[in-house]
Amino acid sequence: MEVKVERQIRTGLNGDEAVAYAAYHADVDVIAAYPITPQTIIVERLSEFVHDGLLDAEFIPVESEHSALSAVVGAAASGVRTFTATASQGLALMYEILYIASSLRLPIVMALADRALSALINIHCSHDDAYAARDSGWIEFFAENVQEAYDLVIAAFRVAEDKNISFPAIVNLDGFILSHSIEPLYIYEGQDVVREFLPRREPIVKLDPDKPVTIGALALQNYYIELKRAQAEAFEATPPYIRKILREYSEFSGRKYDFIKKYMIDDADIGFLVLGSTAGTMRHVVRKWREKGRKVGLISLTLYRPFPVDDLRDAVKGLKKLVIMDRSYSFGSPYAQLYMDVAATLYDEPEKPDLINVIYGLGGRDFNEYTAEEMWEKINRPGVKKIWVGVRGD
Repeated sequence: MEVKVERQIRTGLNGDEAVAYAAYHADVDVIAAYPITPQTIIVERLSEFVHDGLLDAEFIPVESEHSALSAVVGAAASGVRTFTATASQGLALMYEILYIASSLRLPIVMALADRALSALINIHCSHDDAYAARDSGWIEFFAENVQEAYDLVIAAFRVAEDKNISFPAIVNLDGFILSHSIEPLYIYEGQDVVREFLPRREPIVKLDPDKPVTIGALALQNYYIELKRAQAEAFEATPPYIRKILREYSEFSGRKYDFIKKYMIDDADIGFLVLGSTAGTMRHVVRKWREKGRKVGLISLTLYRPFPVDDLRDAVKGLKKLVIMDRSYSFGSPYAQLYMDVAATLYDEPEKPDLINVIYGLGGRDFNEYTAEEMWEKINRPGVKKIWVGVRGD
């Protein structure tokens, strides 16, 4: 597969517009939409593409997010390519259908403009909604910038529709930080270019009145646990196929994608682990700290579910300390969500770094060099295991 940089256009888009162009270039067939900040621009742009005749798709304006995901479940079961988008309370309203979509193994792609869950009412970035979906059986990617938001949506269609995978996929982009920020990026010249990487979907099973099948049948105690184990084993078997597709997309696009990204981590004593747009800030911080003689490095995750266990275990070897940065909080748990994933991943390792959990950036609170310095001072206090940074009056 040839690199096609010459068949790409350099432009400027915000994250929502980039996601809309990705779904358009993926030649999606059915879009079900309900507006919610900060993802509304995505479905607005897609409605314009359909109205203007650029995209030959069915655009369904539904009455709620629950209905939006229900509509694409039905459409995906019929064998067509489907897309939706939401955020925060919208994802919460979809929650019932999240599990149905993954249990039915339907290759839906959803963009999630990460936003804090109420109350208090907040329209800015937390990873509350991304973490809320983590146990539902959806593949989850995190975009670090607008280019990645565009690329990962296209790759997600190929991943979800692969016959060795056949699970729905979420592409997370930080609300407002990415969804409403204009950045330079490359997009493809059109659907014909993308089709070389993403051919038309070939459904495994599809609804057909002339060939009736049962989808989502009743399963009580006599079969339910066996079916859930089969789903779990199928989900756990997906990483090699996901990696293969990401590598093929890297070759196709000329931009490298894998499960994790490492920066100055190989000789570091202290590593920082992040999701989403904070990776860019922390990369800048790590460079500054290296100039001060601090042996630090960064790990950021592109794939969050399934959790990249082997990649992370390999990446943290040699670290004395690993700082896990969570943009959310798990009430009642001793630590926040990403920390728990990492702690479980490293539990049986004979040698592992000391772990520290940092809670930061909730509700869109800015994380910058000054917050990073506060974090540095706190993580180097004796015996510290969990800290909050950027909190007024702290």
